[in-house]
Amino acid sequence: MRLGVLDVGSNTVHLLVVDAHRGAAPLPAYSHKEPLRLAEHLTGDGAISQDGIDSLTSFVQEALQSAEDKGCESVLAFATSAIRSATNGDEVIAHVNGKTDIDLLVLPGGDEARLTFLAVRRWFGWSSGWLQVFDIGGGSLEIAAGADESPEIELSLPFGAGRLTREWLPGKRPDPEDLRRLRKHVRATIAHDAGAVLRLGVPDHAVATSKTFRSLARVCGAPPSSEGPFVRRVLPRDALTKRLPKLSKMTTAERAELPGVSTARAPQLIAGALVADAIMDLFDLPALEVCPWALREGVILQHLDKL
Repeated sequence: MRLGVLDVGSNTVHLLVVDAHRGAAPLPAYSHKEPLRLAEHLTGDGAISQDGIDSLTSFVQEALQSAEDKGCESVLAFATSAIRSATNGDEVIAHVNGKTDIDLLVLPGGDEARLTFLAVRRWFGWSSGWLQVFDIGGGSLEIAAGADESPEIELSLPFGAGRLTREWLPGKRPDPEDLRRLRKHVRATIAHDAGAVLRLGVPDHAVATSKTFRSLARVCGAPPSSEGPFVRRVLPRDALTKRLPKLSKMTTAERAELPGVSTARAPQLIAGALVADAIMDLFDLPALEVCPWALREGVILQHLDKL
C-alpha cells in the first residue's frame, strides 16, 4: 500500500510518501517539504494571517498533486501546534479542506505525544522496556512515558524551539539576560510537571525525536545522516552542557555552519538546546538516544493497525 502523510507543522509542511503494510516498517518513497513557518504568520490577536492561509492552501494543493503522481491510495493529513494554538485554527482548517480534496485534522498535544511514543516503541521494540520519550517541535514539547505501546503519561508543553525563539530570543545573537530568563522559565515549567513522569520510575531507555534533537546530537559528535538511520546516535548531557556557552555566543550565521544545522533551523538551535539541557538535568538523564521515527511514522502505524 502506498500512503501519503501530510504533516502541517509550525516550521515546515511536509509530505512523506511511504510504501507500507501492517507488520512491516514503512519504507519512504518520496519526500517534499516547504518551510512555510506558519507560526511567523500570526497577527497581533494570535490568528494566522490570510497570507499564511493562502500559502498553506497552495502547498496542500501541490502536495496532493504530488501524492497522486506518486500513486498514493490515500493521504493522511494532520496539523500540530501552529494551527492548534491559532485563534482562527478552525477557520484555517475549514478553508484548506474547502479548497482542497483533503480532510486536514488538528492533533491535540496529547495525541501528538502518544503517536510519537508509538513510533519509538515500534522502532526500538519490546526489549527496550520502560521508555521516556521527548520531542521538541517548532511549537511544542511532547513528553511521554510507559512500558506498553500507549504511554502511561503524555504531556504537551508550549516549548517548541521556534515558539521560544520568537517569544524570548529576538535578534541574531541572544542577549545573555534573555537567555537567563528563558532558562529559568523553561526549567520551572518542566519541573512543575516532571514529578508525574519521575514517579513512574527510572526508564530503561530515554529517547529523543525531532530535527532539533538530531541537530544537537550531530553538533555534539553523533554520526551524520549520510550513514543511514540504523547507526546509533546519542546526545550526551555533558557534551551539550559544555557546548551551550559557546553556542549561546554564536550568531545565527555561525550556528548555520555547524555540522547537522541547516540555515532554516539555525535561529532555533539555542532555544532547543536550553530545552534539551533542562530535560536531561531535571529527569537526571546522562544521555538521550535519538530515534529516527517520530510523529509521522506514528500516524502511519496507527492507520495500518486500524485496517
